[in-house]
Amino acid sequence: MRSFAVSVVPEGKFFVARCAELDVTSQGETLPEALANIKEAIECYIESFGLDDLPESPVKPLWTTVEVR
Repeated sequence: MRSFAVSVVPEGKFFVARCAELDVTSQGETLPEALANIKEAIECYIESFGLDDLPESPVKPLWTTVEVR
């Protein structure tokens, strides 16, 4: 079992889910659908490429904001 950080943002009528650690993106019309779809996309990535090139401990991103003019 492994955990991956996923960000989800609304875009129009969809929710776009992205796992930056694997560079995998998916979407859904609802938040639960987007989460189910990104989980499936991550599972497909692992089946195709494995996890050998990734660090053993999951990446824990720091989320913050910055102001720009």
